[in-house]
Amino acid sequence: MTSEIDTDRPTEAADRQRSVSSTIAGVLVEEIRDGTFPEDSPLPTERALCERFGASRPTVREALAQVQMRGFARGGAGRRPRAALPSMDSALRAAAGHVRDVLGDAESGAHLEQMRQFIEAGAARTAAARADSLQIAKLRSALAANAEAIGTAEFAATDIAFHRALVAVVGNPVILTLHDMFVSTMIAHRPTTEDAARYDSIAHGEHREIYEAVVARDVLRATDVMDRHLERSWRARLAAPHGPEKNDRSTGG
Repeated sequence: MTSEIDTDRPTEAADRQRSVSSTIAGVLVEEIRDGTFPEDSPLPTERALCERFGASRPTVREALAQVQMRGFARGGAGRRPRAALPSMDSALRAAAGHVRDVLGDAESGAHLEQMRQFIEAGAARTAAARADSLQIAKLRSALAANAEAIGTAEFAATDIAFHRALVAVVGNPVILTLHDMFVSTMIAHRPTTEDAARYDSIAHGEHREIYEAVVARDVLRATDVMDRHLERSWRARLAAPHGPEKNDRSTGG
C-alpha cells in the first residue's frame, strides 16, 4: 500500500528541480547582464553546466529554457543558446503575442479598447499642451491623407497613422510601441459596416476637431473630443453587422 509521503515524493522532487533550475537561470542571467557572457556569445554546453552546478541534464535544460523565456538567450532547434540582452521593445512584443491570442474574447477586446482610450486621451492632452511646429505639421499631413482616403480601403491605414502621429508627440517609446502593437490588430478584428464612407467621414471630422484643438492649444477640448471619438467608434463597432456585405470593411476610429 502506498503511503501519503510516497505519493508526495514525485511532487517534492519536481519542486526541487524547479527551484534548482530557477537558481541556475538566475546566475546565467546575471552573468549575461554583467558581460561574463557577451551578447551573441554561445552559452556553456549542457554538460559543462551540469558539471558546474552539480545538476542533471533535465534541470539544466529547464534553466536554459527559463533564460530564453526571459529574453536573455536565443537559439533552439538543436543549436547552442547564445547570450542576448532583451530590450523594452522585445519584451513588449513577446507579451503582445499572448495578448493577441485572447483578442477574440469580447471582454479582453474591451480592456484593450479602454487601454487605447487612456493612452490616446493622454496623448491628445499632451499634444495640445506642447506639440511643436514639426509635430503639428506631421499631424496635418496625416489628417490630409486621412481625408483623401475616405470611402476607400486605405482609410484604416490613414486612421492608424493619424492616431500614431498624435501618440508620438508624447515622446515615450514604451507607449508608442504599445500603440503600434495593438491598434492595427484591434482594427483588423473590428466588425464591418455596409456604409463605410459615412463612418469614415464621421471619423475624419473628429480627427479634424482633435487637430484644431491641438493647434489652438485647447487642452480640455482636445481631450474631450478624443474621448468622444473613441467612445463613439467603440459603440459603433458593437452595433455594426457581423456578416460580410458588399464593399464592407471595418469602421473607422
